[in-house]
Amino acid sequence: MERKILLSENEMPTYWYNVLGDLLTPLKPPLNPQTKKPLTAEDLKIFPEALIEQEMSTQTEIEIPQKVREIYALWRPTPLVRALNLEKALGTPAKIYYKNESVSPAGSHKPNTAIAQAYYNKEAGIKTLTTETGAGQWGSALALAGSLLGINVRVYMVKVSYNQKPFRKSMIHLWGAEVFASPSNNTRIGREILKKDPDNQGSLGLAISEAIEDAVEHENTNYALGSVLNHVLLHQTVIGLEAKKQLEKVNDYPDVIVAPCGGGSNLGGISLPFIRDKINGKDVRVVAVEPASCPTLTKGVFRYDYADVAKMTPLLNMYTLGHQFMPPSIHAGGLRYHGDSPIISQLKKDGLIEATSYKQTEVFEAGVLFAKTEGIVPAPETCHAIKAAVDEAIKAKEEAKEKTILICFSGHGHFDMTSYDMYLSGQMEDYEYPEEKVKEALGYLPEV
Repeated sequence: MERKILLSENEMPTYWYNVLGDLLTPLKPPLNPQTKKPLTAEDLKIFPEALIEQEMSTQTEIEIPQKVREIYALWRPTPLVRALNLEKALGTPAKIYYKNESVSPAGSHKPNTAIAQAYYNKEAGIKTLTTETGAGQWGSALALAGSLLGINVRVYMVKVSYNQKPFRKSMIHLWGAEVFASPSNNTRIGREILKKDPDNQGSLGLAISEAIEDAVEHENTNYALGSVLNHVLLHQTVIGLEAKKQLEKVNDYPDVIVAPCGGGSNLGGISLPFIRDKINGKDVRVVAVEPASCPTLTKGVFRYDYADVAKMTPLLNMYTLGHQFMPPSIHAGGLRYHGDSPIISQLKKDGLIEATSYKQTEVFEAGVLFAKTEGIVPAPETCHAIKAAVDEAIKAKEEAKEKTILICFSGHGHFDMTSYDMYLSGQMEDYEYPEEKVKEALGYLPEV
């Protein structure tokens, strides 16, 4: 029985998979925030032309540039690992596999799109990229990409995570990028928020506003986004494409795929190649796992909303809690986003994926179990998928049914030990977002 299923570098995918060509229901177009009319390429000028084309393309296969594949080869293909020790601890007949994206230099799945975005911007002559980051995984990934491809990077990091995870800042600096706590005094929107609330702990929507404002106001500067948009999920499909090949090597196929979901990048990355099979009749479940304190898919509404607080971004048709939603300071910073990818949202609306949510103490309990059995300390975001996989495995035991479970192990938790310390000392508190607060935030949704 093989524990690790490996691919050679020659077996790495040479094309990304674009689900837009296969969707049962085409996505509604993004809208200009001022005119409320469908976006044009001119409206997306903070992205290079190649990424704009990918954002709108319905071509199901898009070639991965040779230079990008060469950089991917620093850590890709990533291993698919059978969690034999976890299975034994649970006493389950289920087989549990995890696709280990934590082996990347930045420790997460985020470099899959960071490298691609930096490459296309470099090719377009862009000198600097601005971005936001929640837990710091995306910010460090783009800093890595900037270092490898020779492009400057400025990162706006949600303040609560900036303070909780100081060594993410160190990693970003190590790769030569700048990082600022958001809200900051660097931007007009940051100063406005701080004037109203000097102790504001920030949100991804606010950090996005700051990064976009920075990009718009500086020459030779573009904006890069780590989740949500179509081209981001496209680049992440290397995860699922590799996983399919690896499972074929052991003559297996998942009954259920679980992944954490904030904006949707790692859920889309591992699941979209399998969603294609499901659209064509294959029986496979895909479960998005989110925090109970930021329940976008489980309690949000499906309609047009802004992707940021300052209303600078296009209006996206997605599940949303409202762009004014201010999440609590939970430790899974990468999942504290008010909206979701339009692709993931449409798949949920069409019944092709399902969603569940958990409180953070039960999520960390699952993460500790994984660390004790499989040896890797998971990121808080990854713990959400592990919790769902554990529940699926226990259910298989209760029903005495064999089942194959596939986890997207989106990142390690080496920079999250403060969070684990709080859990182990009993200081961690659960927070389920109140219905009245959800209703209040939804009251700010735009009329379209």
